[in-house]
Amino acid sequence: MTLQPVILSGGSGSRLWPLSREQFPKQLHSFQGEYTLLQQTAQRLDGLQVSTGKVAVPMVVCNEQHRFLVAEQLRAIGCESASIMLEPVGRNTAPAVTVAALACIDKGDDAILLVMPADHVISDPSEFHRATNVAAELAGDGALVAFGIRPAHAETGYGYIHMGDVLPNGNASAIKAFVEKPDADTASAMLESGEFVWNSGIFVMRASRWLEQLAAQQPEMLATCQRAYAGAVEDLDFCRLDAEAFAACPSNSIDYAVMENLNYETQTPSGQVAAAVVPVDAGWSDLGVWSALWEVGERDGSGNVTRGDILTHDCRNSLFHAEHRLVAAVGVEDLLVVETVDAVMVAHKDNAQEVKKIVEQLAADGRSEGLMHRQVYRPWGTYEGVDAGERFQVKRIVVKPGAALSLQMHHHRAEHWIVVKGTARVTCGDKVFLLSENQSTYIPIGETHRLENPGAIPLELIEVQSGGYLGEDDIVRFEDRYGREKLAK
Repeated sequence: MTLQPVILSGGSGSRLWPLSREQFPKQLHSFQGEYTLLQQTAQRLDGLQVSTGKVAVPMVVCNEQHRFLVAEQLRAIGCESASIMLEPVGRNTAPAVTVAALACIDKGDDAILLVMPADHVISDPSEFHRATNVAAELAGDGALVAFGIRPAHAETGYGYIHMGDVLPNGNASAIKAFVEKPDADTASAMLESGEFVWNSGIFVMRASRWLEQLAAQQPEMLATCQRAYAGAVEDLDFCRLDAEAFAACPSNSIDYAVMENLNYETQTPSGQVAAAVVPVDAGWSDLGVWSALWEVGERDGSGNVTRGDILTHDCRNSLFHAEHRLVAAVGVEDLLVVETVDAVMVAHKDNAQEVKKIVEQLAADGRSEGLMHRQVYRPWGTYEGVDAGERFQVKRIVVKPGAALSLQMHHHRAEHWIVVKGTARVTCGDKVFLLSENQSTYIPIGETHRLENPGAIPLELIEVQSGGYLGEDDIVRFEDRYGREKLAK
């Protein structure tokens, strides 16, 4: 029986602002070491073998606006064969797992789904592999299986799972109940009892078993997911779900939609319990907040975790994260300080959960800092805002070798391009010509144009836009090799 890894990469990670943003969420960032959280999740499967059958290449479910970033990050680690399913809107984890299950059944494979959020840290892959084997055997017999993390302390930011009787294999327990995030006293009591584990959000189940339970508990969700999958179209290397159908789907998590509503006293036809939990001690963290990064980070003699250009004096038990500039701190304790090119966030560790309130305020004020970074990623490369004023803005554009922007036109702005590095092939109206370093050209308002990099090194140029409206939605796209809609360059 095939084990089908399903990587859920649809979250926004608002509590890790200002690094994590809606258009570039936390799973696409590297917080420790070279690889992003998404890449680490895929690499966690390396060497995994299960007794139930072969391990398939991972399936990734992500937001469509992240599709090129996800594909590029997987390609960079040699995971090009992963199938990528695109959600037109976020609907939480239960619909994401459902469309993955439908895809397996459609291929004639009632696979065992290994459901993994893309934003977790697991420092002990061998323990993860061991737990996956235990869970796969239980799921093969029909159980819905959760990974439970052995609690290191009385945590109030996680949900818990109440463990029942130990199963005959000795490596898992029946589930008595799922418990909401507790207050401090309740968390301490649960920790002392030894009967509770943290709910990791990692699940293992047969595709048909999940769909069966969803049909019983959330028939509307199943019906809308079926319509969304039936209306899916292949778009380059992506499977694009039907937007209208998926938008009508109720939003709910795996836990709330199914797991918490199971009749835990029932058994599967094979005599297996309906739901089981496998306790795991694999160095797990969901990195949901900046304080979690401090907890798993490498601390100095004063308890500080630092990344980037950091200077401290008489500071204790704090996290300092700098992306672009020197950050200096004196005489502070228990702080979280995060610097990016366009924002600095300072919070007490006890208030880490409340960082998302800033993101909500940014959205209410119509500010872009909650949506995107100054450097914006596109399938052809990146652009970064350098300066802006009334009727003008300046951008630094980098085009990857062999890549090209769409053939396009603007109604309200003209553009000046100055090549800084590399060679540009420019289409302007009916003319096509090359520009080399220190050469420039002008694109009038309303003129059809395209920028390409025919060379073997990245093309870097400065773009000066001028006009009465400079928004990224002022674009008419005539031709695009990446199959994009009329959103932005």
